[in-house]
Amino acid sequence: MADKIRWGVLATGGIAATFTEDLRTLPDAEVVAVGSRSLASARAFAERFDIPRAHGSWQDLAEDPDVDVVYVANTHNAHFPAAELMLRAGKNVLCEKAFTLNLAQAQALIDLARDRGVFLMEAMWMRTNPAFRRMLEMLADGAIGEISTVHADFHLAGPFAADHRLRDPHQGGGALLDLGVYPVTFAHAVLGVPSSVTAWSALNPEGTDANTGMLFGYAHGPHQGALAALTCGITADSPVRAAVSGTRGRIVLDSIFFRPEEFTLHRAGADPQTIRVPFTARGMVHEAIEVMRCVREGRQESPLVSWQDTLDVMGLLDGVRAQVGVVFPGER
Repeated sequence: MADKIRWGVLATGGIAATFTEDLRTLPDAEVVAVGSRSLASARAFAERFDIPRAHGSWQDLAEDPDVDVVYVANTHNAHFPAAELMLRAGKNVLCEKAFTLNLAQAQALIDLARDRGVFLMEAMWMRTNPAFRRMLEMLADGAIGEISTVHADFHLAGPFAADHRLRDPHQGGGALLDLGVYPVTFAHAVLGVPSSVTAWSALNPEGTDANTGMLFGYAHGPHQGALAALTCGITADSPVRAAVSGTRGRIVLDSIFFRPEEFTLHRAGADPQTIRVPFTARGMVHEAIEVMRCVREGRQESPLVSWQDTLDVMGLLDGVRAQVGVVFPGER
């Protein structure tokens, strides 16, 4: 492996731009190519970020011999075909969340990565965030005793037009896959896989979810008796906060909980304690660091964002959609 990990970026939207800006802060990373279905869009993105090569197709990016890792940053419906193409070409892949439209697609990508001997990771940057990782360490050490409840919310005010990607079923739209993946991942990281899932949604006219509530129950395992109350939506603003309560106190992550630089520990009889663990750049840099560490070590999956973590979360999202009646085109 060369001194620098050479990245290709697939897609040219806002999240691709933010990730590229973060990559440019790493001395051991180099963005060498960008790929898009539109050559004009790829060229504009390449000019903006001083990227040497612009490809007007995913295939051309997949065939670029100078790319070590491809960051897949297009819409949810396109994650699977884009990541599949890159994996079949032998590229290491970091794929945006929600990882795929459903569990079956996620399993297929993981099986392909395992078969091809390449690295694959969901771009769930929260799991690599330094403050989030510190919080999990403190919870494991019993900082708040036995965990009883998790609360998390992520809503956007909108309004969003009917053809916006957040409402469009053909693009994997709806609040759940775009926003709800964060509260669900948060609860999963703290409590694991629930024994029961109850969900309700108000649906958009297009059939995607506009406002969704989820209740996870844990009847077995190390957190027996715990529950998680989670919400997401695209109809009103929310605090975008998370809290974990236990028998000896609670931990609160104020807005925005999925990219924290600090959290507050509350315990009876003691003053609140703020634990500050800042992130670098805009926060996406830490997932890139983890990818490059794993690639250099010859790993196929990250211990911070494991394949099983991704499969668990995709299974929960599938379960919620089944209850609320959201089906994407081609799934029936």
